Amino acid sequence: MGFKCGIVGLPNVGKSTLFNALTETAAAQAANYPFCTIEPNVGEVAVPDPRLEALAKLAKSAEIVPTRLTFVDIAGLVRGASKGEGLGNQFLANIREVDAIAHVVRCFEDDDVTHVENRIDPVADIETVETELMLADLDSLERRVDALEKKAKGNDKEAKESLALVNRALALLRDGKPARMVQRKPEEERLFHTLGLLTSVPVLYVCNVEEASAATGNGFSRRVEERAKAEGAISVVISAKIEAEIAVLSREERAEYLGAVGLKEPGLDRLIGAGYALLDLVTYFTVGPKETRAWTVTRGTRAPQAAGVIHTDFERGFIRAETISYEDYVKFGGEAGARDAGRMRLEGKDYVVADGDVMHFRFAT
Repeated sequence: MGFKCGIVGLPNVGKSTLFNALTETAAAQAANYPFCTIEPNVGEVAVPDPRLEALAKLAKSAEIVPTRLTFVDIAGLVRGASKGEGLGNQFLANIREVDAIAHVVRCFEDDDVTHVENRIDPVADIETVETELMLADLDSLERRVDALEKKAKGNDKEAKESLALVNRALALLRDGKPARMVQRKPEEERLFHTLGLLTSVPVLYVCNVEEASAATGNGFSRRVEERAKAEGAISVVISAKIEAEIAVLSREERAEYLGAVGLKEPGLDRLIGAGYALLDLVTYFTVGPKETRAWTVTRGTRAPQAAGVIHTDFERGFIRAETISYEDYVKFGGEAGARDAGRMRLEGKDYVVADGDVMHFRFAT
């Protein structure tokens, strides 16, 4: 698995331009008017990981299969979306289906690109979107309270637990804070997730800057960065125009272009890195002559569940996992060398997968 990331923001902030560039397609029409993206466009990109090529070379793999990231370009939101204004209802429904939100904010000035509220203020834009999501969550939770209270009085254990979470979320939302800030125990996480709150989805802010500020950011992006730090979120600076330019270039041309504008890597790489950090994801590998493949799991995943990402039979019949760290696999020239050096480990059901593990699962059929 990779993860599904919804690209959201006000109209005309560069969402569809960024989507087109990141997925290297023209699936989303980028136009200078609101709601040019009527249906959410979905695109997949390979997650860049230089470790794949190193592993494949040592194993003489015939194919490299990276893990993939799904981007969903969601129609632009406007003030009043929580009440159904614009494409509000559709916008809100689409957000419920993603693992993370990439909130694109306009951090550039351009008289040729209109702003839906006739101003350039990225923090105000963030607050507009966040307010609409919080209002939608408030409405959703307030309509559930009476039913939960009745069940809780009847000693329904899950209703009592849900009601406690709902009341905590309502207190925050009424105070103008998103539901993701609700303090909760690990054992409450599953129940909290079932509430389906829009403001519980992790957010990273994507500062869309002009080309000249792609490497350093600008005053607008620094304001967004300050806000992100204050709420424990992540921000990343990207120039959608540059991403559109390099999307059609070869690898060599891309590197030359990026160097000329003072960048070491494409915005896609930075966005994926920020997304992985936000969702606390790690990557493990399966390596052989047929293919070298990357798999993504949440940090803390145990070996049987990691095996289940490949196939459910692997999890059900899990016996053990032959495991080599990426560093040892490379240092000792592959699987045989690592085994001879005593660097292959046999891990059981309680083993927590680490980023970079090269794994071979043994299972009973």
